[in-house]
Amino acid sequence: MHLSDVAHPNQLHGLSINQLEQIARQIREKHLQTIAATGGHLGPGLGVVELTLALYQTLDLDRDKVVWDVGHQAYPHKLITGRYGRFHTLRQKDGIAGYLKRCESKFDHFGAGHASTSISAALGMAIARDAKNDDYKVVAVIGDGALTGGMALEAINHAGHLPDTNLVVVLNDNEMSISPNVGAIPRYLNKMRLSPPMQFLTDRLEEDFKHLPFVGETLTPELTRIKEGMKRLAVPKVGAVFEELGFTYMGPVDGHNLEELLASFNRAHQMTGPVLVHVATTKGKGYAIAEKDQVGYHAQSPFDLVTGKAKPSNKPKPPSYSKVFGETLSTLAENDGRIMGITAAMATGTGLDILQKRLPHQYIDVGIAEQHAITLAAGMACEGMRPVAAIYSTFLQRAFDQIVHDVCIQKLPVFFCLDRAGIVGADGPTHQGLYDIAYLRCLPNMVLMAPKDEAEFQRMIVTGVNYTDGPIAVRYPRGSGIGAPLMEEGWEPLPIGKGELVRQGDSLLMVAYGTMVNTALQAAEILSEHGVEATVINARFAKPLDTELILPLAQQIGRVATLEEGCLPGGFGTAVAEALMDAGITVPVTRIGVPDALVDHATPAESMAAVGLTSNQIAERLLQQFSVDTPAERSKVH
Repeated sequence: MHLSDVAHPNQLHGLSINQLEQIARQIREKHLQTIAATGGHLGPGLGVVELTLALYQTLDLDRDKVVWDVGHQAYPHKLITGRYGRFHTLRQKDGIAGYLKRCESKFDHFGAGHASTSISAALGMAIARDAKNDDYKVVAVIGDGALTGGMALEAINHAGHLPDTNLVVVLNDNEMSISPNVGAIPRYLNKMRLSPPMQFLTDRLEEDFKHLPFVGETLTPELTRIKEGMKRLAVPKVGAVFEELGFTYMGPVDGHNLEELLASFNRAHQMTGPVLVHVATTKGKGYAIAEKDQVGYHAQSPFDLVTGKAKPSNKPKPPSYSKVFGETLSTLAENDGRIMGITAAMATGTGLDILQKRLPHQYIDVGIAEQHAITLAAGMACEGMRPVAAIYSTFLQRAFDQIVHDVCIQKLPVFFCLDRAGIVGADGPTHQGLYDIAYLRCLPNMVLMAPKDEAEFQRMIVTGVNYTDGPIAVRYPRGSGIGAPLMEEGWEPLPIGKGELVRQGDSLLMVAYGTMVNTALQAAEILSEHGVEATVINARFAKPLDTELILPLAQQIGRVATLEEGCLPGGFGTAVAEALMDAGITVPVTRIGVPDALVDHATPAESMAAVGLTSNQIAERLLQQFSVDTPAERSKVH
């Protein structure tokens, strides 16, 4: 059977080990070819090929449920659930999503773009199954890095309290999340999987027995039982920990040995109550370059399969906002030992790896634990430190309660740096950073900033580090800046709540926030061609607003447009409209931003066009909105 013939995972039933190994090779080949061409997550999927095939051969996927923790390890799942023919469209507009989506396939039982969710969701399904007196199997697949997330531990605690609820948890232990895992739990698992007795049992015992005279293959079933027993004797504490929590523990199992995997999963399905199958895998398995650099090849832009190197861009790009952040913060930290950079398992993504290399004693990685990261920062702020929590906008949502209760109510000087704010592209709805303006603007004592370019971003980093009157946040986009000249040092903080007048005109007031300032200026030039001269304000702050600058100009000009790369409900435009209303200024206001709808996966440019945020679209809308053009003039915009 060829991989292209697999339209339903139940077609794996009855296949031999050799046939499954052939399909495994084809999955890796298709996986590598696709990611090399389009970009995407590489290492996670390569590491779970055998795990996926063995698990699915032991299940009836017309009835049974599998919940994957973070969909970027589920590319093999997609390839054997009817999406082989469209896999080349991965993460492209109108193509296959990079994560699981319930609306994409009946086999995507639960969608998630972040870690630590699968056990909770699977347990919910298992409880629902029992309530309906049904008997299908439920399996959660979770990485060892995700066990650093409190939600996973909460789910384990709950599941272990339900001895009659059948649930299988597959622990995919590869020592990695995106970066190497941190914390006591991953260290404990790693100590076990690398212990000399474990290595001996995995690598040598079976082969040595097979070469004994008159034995050969005849003792394989017995050997399997012997190995399992000896593993438990070699590392008794690991099984004991999970079993004390109420789970039946099995493992560790070689995650690339189909025979072991099949035997383990079949036994697990026969047991009553919660079962944890501990599977040891290698991230990037089958592609030597990815195995050697598991951080760099967690996800990749298009690359050359032979060399593993990214395909060169046609033109040089300015430095990314993440790099500007890392370099600037590191320079400041060299002169201020109170600055502590905090990441939740995203050192490379946020640019804090620069601080880690330069000043490791001023860097903290808490693992996939955003809630802990924020309350940790609050505790540090209590003692006079300058904690800087660098977390993606979409992931900081997980710590909203901690932001409210532990930081804002106590008015603690924690500096929130929200990377990937705005539209991020191919990762889709789970990763778009569209809600931070709305969910932070409503909180007392919070200050919100967003830079118009990377040079202003440097000044905002200084502003945030030096601000001591309470929490302060800066949002900034994914990818490169616009090419604004950077300074190596000597940055000055910005006055809190003060905007900047960047263009003057008498026909329209455009108040833009963050990345939309440059777009507003481009739209203003298009409007100028139609005789509409716009004043453009770089707000800099969404809270507090510079009402001294905005309100008189709004009243004088009489037409206002707000621009933001965030959700319109409760966003920056709402803040401006509220300020005008509170001041009794009744002028027409057009709010331009991301509408109240999910933004699906596509390139950032495609997504911006889809929601009407290009400079041409904005100019066209404003010309129509304020009825200042003719149909002939309107056509000039295109």
